[in-house]
Amino acid sequence: MSVRLAISMGDYNGIGPETILKSLSQIKAVRATPVIIGHKKIFSFYADRFDMALPDHRNISSADDIEDGIVNFLNMSDLETIQPEPGKLSEQAGKAAMLAVEKGIESCMQQHTQGLVTASISKEAVNKAGYHIPGHTEFLAEKTGTDDFMMILVHDELRVGLVTIHIPVAQVAGQINKKRVSKYIRIMNRTLSEDFNIPLPRTAVLGLNPHAGDGGIIGDEEITSITPAIKQAQSADIDVHGPFPADGFFGNRKYEEYDGVLAMYHDQGLGPFKTLSFGGGVNITAGLPIVRTSPDHGTAFDIAGENVADPSSFLKAAKLAIQLSKNRYAKT
Repeated sequence: MSVRLAISMGDYNGIGPETILKSLSQIKAVRATPVIIGHKKIFSFYADRFDMALPDHRNISSADDIEDGIVNFLNMSDLETIQPEPGKLSEQAGKAAMLAVEKGIESCMQQHTQGLVTASISKEAVNKAGYHIPGHTEFLAEKTGTDDFMMILVHDELRVGLVTIHIPVAQVAGQINKKRVSKYIRIMNRTLSEDFNIPLPRTAVLGLNPHAGDGGIIGDEEITSITPAIKQAQSADIDVHGPFPADGFFGNRKYEEYDGVLAMYHDQGLGPFKTLSFGGGVNITAGLPIVRTSPDHGTAFDIAGENVADPSSFLKAAKLAIQLSKNRYAKT
């Protein structure tokens, strides 16, 4: 199956355009058609700056005109006069980045493309542009009308999902209840089975408190919420285990025994993940009606325009989106 892959450009003053340019030849090598959403002018700017040649391509103004087997620049008309300023925080760049994401979502929802890779945005620039969102994940869920979604970070066989995402730590415990944990166990199991094509996925669930509560001595969320959710899932024939103390789980490499790990909050899961993935992780949004991935790094304004950005995380995100799309659409 050949995949049409929508690629939103990210913040054009960051490293997104550079990492996209550096990845195109390898994306095409795996029989995918890249559809870059933004404007060719932005990519020409960086190609000229880095003395790189643009690949063979076609300029289009609508997803209806995508041509397979060649790079397609889906040009947004309101970016015609844009002049990138590498490293600069810009309201205009923030708005353009989000418009590109919206167009990418639209192209996937209308099945012009099968997967979406989103290059990095600046949350500060996006908020200056009037998008008051905590991140890509919540925006994608809103635009696709999805209630049951979750963030999963992937590096090779390590897959870490989160019960809570971008909320203050002070609010985390109040969000941990049986219903919520049960929902994320189901989303994790379904994603591992349907998108990653793992027949009988095995999931580990972390506790919230140190030592997973020590039998209620250091908090009772494990007793009142997490363990009942695990037992409910087990009664539905989901292979899930825990709750495990997070420190020992990662310290003893228990994650190697599982297909997925469900953490209770952002830094509990992503701190160990980023240490183990050495910056090579990929972010996916599970539960959406579309396949979406992104590199696990930011806009890197400090090195933007210097031709030193490492494209490996973006390339992994693109390849994972292609594979997940093949797994999902081969069954339809």
